[in-house]
Amino acid sequence: MTPDPATPAGSPAEPDLRHHGDAEVRADGAGLVDLAVNVRTGTPPEWLRERLAATLADLAAYPDGSAARAAVARRHRRPVDEVLLTSGAAEAFVLLARALTPRHIAVVHPQFTEPEAALRDAGHPVHRVLLTPGEGFRLTPDAVPREADLVVLGNPTNPTSVLHPATAVAALARPGRTLVIDEAFMDTVPGESESLASARDLPGRVVVLRSLTKTWGLAGLRIGYVLGPAPLIAGLAAAQPLWPVSTPALVAAEACSAPAALAEAEQAALELAYRRDRLAKGLAAFPGVRVHGEPAASFVLVELPDADAVRTRLRALGFAVRRGDTFPGLGPDWLRIAVRDEATTDRFLAALATALHG
Repeated sequence: MTPDPATPAGSPAEPDLRHHGDAEVRADGAGLVDLAVNVRTGTPPEWLRERLAATLADLAAYPDGSAARAAVARRHRRPVDEVLLTSGAAEAFVLLARALTPRHIAVVHPQFTEPEAALRDAGHPVHRVLLTPGEGFRLTPDAVPREADLVVLGNPTNPTSVLHPATAVAALARPGRTLVIDEAFMDTVPGESESLASARDLPGRVVVLRSLTKTWGLAGLRIGYVLGPAPLIAGLAAAQPLWPVSTPALVAAEACSAPAALAEAEQAALELAYRRDRLAKGLAAFPGVRVHGEPAASFVLVELPDADAVRTRLRALGFAVRRGDTFPGLGPDWLRIAVRDEATTDRFLAALATALHG
């Protein structure tokens, strides 16, 4: 763990916090096999498409989020007033940045960069806490300064794919502190074993963000939610515009919180674990390619020399992967690779063998 007083925004060494994986498959990358974006392939499933299509007849009416909010509350065993539906998890980061008035912010990196970008845009100075590859990018007891009154981290973390123990994350909660946990990829973990989404008895204010984007293939629909203490949820809701979540997105939130959908997501997570193990073993067979830690989400982070050049060669071979140098704490020798089906993984590993040899 390395505390970092934060590189001033706009400095030459500052990573591009607004770069995301979808940039790899736009324009000249549109025909590539997409290993840069972590949305599950083959989604949305047909039953969900039908539910969404059925909402078209109701678009003349203003959205009513009561049923969706109640469904999410039941799914996480929380009161309804502890749930806020948002236009994707990204809106939640903006709401938190605008509604809170922290004095000392600690963002644990490497992680999804949008929380820090939102905080900076709202005028907040951000202090980075850098977890290191030597420690497997895992939290340590002294990782976060005690004076931090707003702490943001991901679990499992994008891009490292590390799943922190719930006990380690919960240990960061304390009176006077708001702990924000981005669990956008938690439903890719069988049993969601380390989730704090249903935890209501921790000290301070614990806020959990969830997304339906990854497992259900709804990135274009924009649907997520926030779980937290009722007074904080009310404050965030007051910062939202009227009707912030569309009727189709509300139906998706309700449908994906149902028992049958949760069972489907669990099965997908189990299949993902097998496919991720196949990819990780294939990557580890290459000299000079290193997978740090134990990947637990729908992607794998690797370190290899000249990674950016390898990424360019992979594009010429038909594959898009995510560059790592836009994540604080990483650099040009890192790539993030999405887990796909076995046939796609085998084809990618063959392409990687070619790319590594120039």
